[in-house]
Amino acid sequence: MGAGAVVVGVGARSGVSVDEVAGLVGRALAEAGLTVADVVALATLDARAEEPGIVGTAERWGVPVRAFGSEVLASVSVPHPSPVPLAATGTASVAEAAALAGASALAGTGVGTGTGVGAQLLVPKRKTRGVTCAIARSLPFVTNEESIAARLLPQGHGYTAGKAAFDPVPELRTPPTHHPTAAMYTHTHSDAHDLRHHGDAEIRDEKLIDLAVNVRTNTPPEWLRERIAASLTSLALYPDGRAARAAIAERHDLSPRRVLLTAGAAEAFVLLARALPVRRPVVVHPQFTEPEAALRDAGHEVGRVLLREKDGFRLDPAMVPEEADLVVIGNPTNPTSVLHPAETIASLARPGRTLVVDEAFLDAVPGEREALAGRTDTPGLVVLRSLTKTWGLAGLRIGYVLAEPETIAALERAQPLWPVSTPALVAAEACMSRPALAEAEHAAHRIGVERAHLLAGLAEFDEVRTVSAAEGPFVLIRIERADAVRERLRALGFAVRRGDTFPGLDRNWLRLAVRDRTTTNCFLQALDQALLIEG
Repeated sequence: MGAGAVVVGVGARSGVSVDEVAGLVGRALAEAGLTVADVVALATLDARAEEPGIVGTAERWGVPVRAFGSEVLASVSVPHPSPVPLAATGTASVAEAAALAGASALAGTGVGTGTGVGAQLLVPKRKTRGVTCAIARSLPFVTNEESIAARLLPQGHGYTAGKAAFDPVPELRTPPTHHPTAAMYTHTHSDAHDLRHHGDAEIRDEKLIDLAVNVRTNTPPEWLRERIAASLTSLALYPDGRAARAAIAERHDLSPRRVLLTAGAAEAFVLLARALPVRRPVVVHPQFTEPEAALRDAGHEVGRVLLREKDGFRLDPAMVPEEADLVVIGNPTNPTSVLHPAETIASLARPGRTLVVDEAFLDAVPGEREALAGRTDTPGLVVLRSLTKTWGLAGLRIGYVLAEPETIAALERAQPLWPVSTPALVAAEACMSRPALAEAEHAAHRIGVERAHLLAGLAEFDEVRTVSAAEGPFVLIRIERADAVRERLRALGFAVRRGDTFPGLDRNWLRLAVRDRTTTNCFLQALDQALLIEG
């Protein structure tokens, strides 16, 4: 067999049926856009190679069973290790290790040893009560420099055997043949926008006054730090998200089946890109760049709808292509700070379309005006929320998804086991309490006051143009040669967010986080100096 051969790794308890094995594997294949016809072998631990459920599935599909010893599988690096199989078999994931070992052997690399080199994991570990499975494919063994484009294969599920996946040149990627939608939407982009640049890069390793990161200052509050610290006594236990999930559901008057906890909202974008059968995704820009980056990493061609300054960066639903089956928009949008009417966004919903609304900053809007969180009357609606901004939990990573139960189930299957830590779960539950929600509302009103002060100060500068309809905890401004002004501000001790990494913006844009009045006044003085120097 050559490169591209698909192998399914299987782990099973004694007595599992053919239907159980075939059913789980069939669902995993569908997730990767594959069919039974694409599979060339099942792979498993040698101690399970004669298990009737595994053997019967292989016979039903007309493929062989490849067996590997525990010492071979233990040598394969897997992305989702688990202590249970490690204690029982010596390998941290039988399914993932077997899939990678089988695919690497078929690729001609590590033949006979199953080292996992030369294999790519397409679908990570999936499980039912009695079966686990994972899917891998073989990769070509390349040694010469001229084959770099061939080595930059799309990381459909983000992991290549033996090392973390990294694609430094996404424009060179070849659409994955296993993905049913990758080549169907050809609105591609070769621009220089750095989709992986975020505000934290502006302040890393430097002592600057931070107007680049949109996390509320002086957070987390003392009471929340105490709740998180108290949770450390239970770190020996596996995380249990039921209480946090129930608290979030109650806060939005939803069933817990409509809630998924994630390691920050950013994880949710990755799950959406990998778990949903998307053909023509569209991202409304300028906005947070991680949704497009996640879709690209999953092998999708991504369409863009670019909102315009002359329209106040407001959404016109007619701009979104009718054929789009996934639409992503932020509300209020980062970096424009525009708050779109809820009904305008809801009008984008269609049968067969997933409408993703990033509401990471909506709890910074008094009364959470224009929120879609909690709505159940909009088909295909997916709302993302983050607790990192208002509560200062960026380092803890906690957010959640609100969607139809079927969508939540699909996203949950794409998550690794125990994706959210116990301290993060405790924080999520605490932030759903009535006193916490009242505190967030008070903070939202205070942000509005401080934002008005910042906008009034900026209005004094003829060189500065603002997006005056700002409703979030940040504002977007335009200055000629803003990139040079930004460097001057750094020399004066202030970090601001560059705007040219957002599609639809260029070097003349900056984003400013709203801060307290004293900090804002100092910043305005520094801006005055920076503009004088630049002039």
